[in-house]
Amino acid sequence: MRARRYAIVGTGARAGLYIRALADRYAADGAVVAWCDPNRIRMNYYDELLTAAGRPSPAQYHPDDFGRLLDCERPDAVIVTSPDHTHPRYAAQALRGGCDVILEKPVATSVAGARLLADAVRTSAGALRVTFNYRYSPRNSVLRRVIADGIIGKVTSVHFEWVLDTVHGADYFRRWHREKAASGGLLVHKSSHHFDLVNWWLGDLPDTVYARGGLRFYGADSAGARGLAARPERAYGSPGMAADPFALDLAADPTLRRLYLEAEAEDGYVRDRDVFSGGISIEDNVAVLVGYRSGALLTYSLNAHSPWEGYRVSVNGDAGRAELEVVERGQVRSVADGSLAGRPALDPMTAGRGDGGDGGVDPYDLRPVSERLLVQRHWEPTRVVPIPEAVGAHAGGDDPLLDSLLRRDAVADPLAQRADYADGLASVAIGLAANESIATGNVIDVASLGIDLGRAAAARTSRRRR
Repeated sequence: MRARRYAIVGTGARAGLYIRALADRYAADGAVVAWCDPNRIRMNYYDELLTAAGRPSPAQYHPDDFGRLLDCERPDAVIVTSPDHTHPRYAAQALRGGCDVILEKPVATSVAGARLLADAVRTSAGALRVTFNYRYSPRNSVLRRVIADGIIGKVTSVHFEWVLDTVHGADYFRRWHREKAASGGLLVHKSSHHFDLVNWWLGDLPDTVYARGGLRFYGADSAGARGLAARPERAYGSPGMAADPFALDLAADPTLRRLYLEAEAEDGYVRDRDVFSGGISIEDNVAVLVGYRSGALLTYSLNAHSPWEGYRVSVNGDAGRAELEVVERGQVRSVADGSLAGRPALDPMTAGRGDGGDGGVDPYDLRPVSERLLVQRHWEPTRVVPIPEAVGAHAGGDDPLLDSLLRRDAVADPLAQRADYADGLASVAIGLAANESIATGNVIDVASLGIDLGRAAAARTSRRRR
């Protein structure tokens, strides 16, 4: 069985997960044959990574030449890690060109994009996989098993609260994600992970959505209302920003420096814009109510400026209740008082260790990095459900996800963790409906979006039976 040929669209930081995997652990399973990115400096950075591992340099293509890439390089699969609003375009073109597609979430940032992708999947032979790595995290898969085994009975409601701290949460307001046209906002870019988890846990599809949200902490207006002094447009090169807790030092991180700071001259993209500057069009506080086809309800909230990071999930059934509590980082340690040699990791879950990504553990901390799943049936005592130890980044989700995506031999999937376009559409439909609800103040019928989730799920079942 020959190694698969991969083209990678978008060579920012996220692409590194797949590139490093194909250069090392999955070198016998696949090879990168082409890059597609508007920035040659970023492509050259990953060229160096591959050649250092003894792999050949892939061909380089500008996004305007993506069709030529498909014709000339003939990839078996295309991995799409470009900015969110471009996902449907590349995925649809690759599918219609006869390729399989590995697509980063979200699958789309607009209804038009979701429809384009759905049409391409239905009329193409290629397979599309969506990279929902949180499904593979042991704590989330154990909760899936508890629900699937009927331990708490038929699910009647779910409460899901996710908090992002002032390191990780702030980062969405520095980069292109701050523009809703590019990312769909946090309800599409970030919450699509969370909505997918609930859809997957319940084995259900959303029916109606109501949401409220706003920009309450970040942005120029919020900063002005709180009396913050004037700030520079970006951290790099600005005096006095070294100890600012909301500044990002691109020069201090070798990867960020190469991928973004040194690449600015190529395309003008600024990665470290101030989080209290103007031009932010996404929300930092959102609340969503989702009605499911089964009658179950979801109440969901996301806050992007919490002092700690993690999530709480409560699942109510007609026979009991399950509660999952996760602390990914218990506090953001100050850079101003000299207690840190460097800044905390932007995302505590990419560190793959148990200290919240800043290298320090306080034995007296009342909120240590932790996870706990409790189950209580009616008229019975509470019990702790063991969670297997997570190994690797994203709470143990990345490695098994890569196994399922890149290994040539089939990987068993007893919990249906392998996500496809139907799963991607179902998660993004909630975010798109929530955005519309915030804009209009109305309850949104998901069917009114024109994304036929039932048809997508049926088509998925038919394709799997072929």
